[in-house]
Amino acid sequence: MTQLVKDIGEHGLLKKLQFFCPEGVVGDDGAILPFDADKSLVVTTDVLVDKVHFSDRTTAAYDVGWRSVTANLSDLAAMGATPIGITVGLALPGTVAVAWVEELYRGMHDCLSRDRTPIVGGDVCCSEVISLAITAFGRVVPNRAILRSNARPGDAIVITGLHGLSRGGLELLTNPEPDDRLSDSERSSLIEAHQRPVSRLDVLPFLEEISSDIAIGGMDSSDGLADAIEQICHYSQVGAKIKFNYLKIPSALVKLAGVETAWEWTLYGGEDFELVLTLTPSVASDLVEYLGGEAAIIGTVTENPQIIIDRDNAQLSGLNFTKKFKHF
Repeated sequence: MTQLVKDIGEHGLLKKLQFFCPEGVVGDDGAILPFDADKSLVVTTDVLVDKVHFSDRTTAAYDVGWRSVTANLSDLAAMGATPIGITVGLALPGTVAVAWVEELYRGMHDCLSRDRTPIVGGDVCCSEVISLAITAFGRVVPNRAILRSNARPGDAIVITGLHGLSRGGLELLTNPEPDDRLSDSERSSLIEAHQRPVSRLDVLPFLEEISSDIAIGGMDSSDGLADAIEQICHYSQVGAKIKFNYLKIPSALVKLAGVETAWEWTLYGGEDFELVLTLTPSVASDLVEYLGGEAAIIGTVTENPQIIIDRDNAQLSGLNFTKKFKHF
């Protein structure tokens, strides 16, 4: 019987494709390539497809451009890399309005301008479906790269901000009927979190100053907070104990969807583009103080390979990874 891609899923397919790559290059948010003695080149590619990652119903052309850039800059941030530039591959039908394409690039340009990152090339071709493939380039000091395999038992687990906001924004955009559960400012903040997220490159100046003897583990949470925790534990061959009460749930999500759904969106919603990092406890505390806002320590890396949620000193079952976004 012929095996189909949907039978093995995204991670099963990626595992097969890694056979064709050099050992040790694939597995993080970007590939680290030797460049010179002081810097390594980080390369990452992300593909967005109409009706899969965006649609006219929820995302204007400008916001498609903005979000696509954020996804790539977030991958660089998750590697500890400073962006150098991006290339853009655009495939689209000839019936698309020129104004739509210009707005797409305007969104990319404005998002990139925040971090002084240029578009340095790319390609355009005809296709039945709009798709956008961006490759981003960054640089990192070799021993300062953030790796999913760098988590160590005893490390603190840090999140750089709130989760679930993008999922709440998507809910409002797909179900735009007016209601009085949210204020205008709450609605606007959730929608902005979905349409115009911002990568956490602001973490890099702090990480660049800590001792090179301290391993930095982590990745971004674009596929959800739960997925990031699971991936870090898998690649580092460790477990985690998550303090349920340390996870802040935005009040707007509770008003919009109720407590239980708000918790699900926080853990599994995805596309928040925050970072999940593992650091020694003292450095983690300093990072949370440095970032301020909604950054928090949410748990501890454990030698026990299980992922445990501790709620009011009662150990709950682990994270439900069946709820994460699946490409196939």
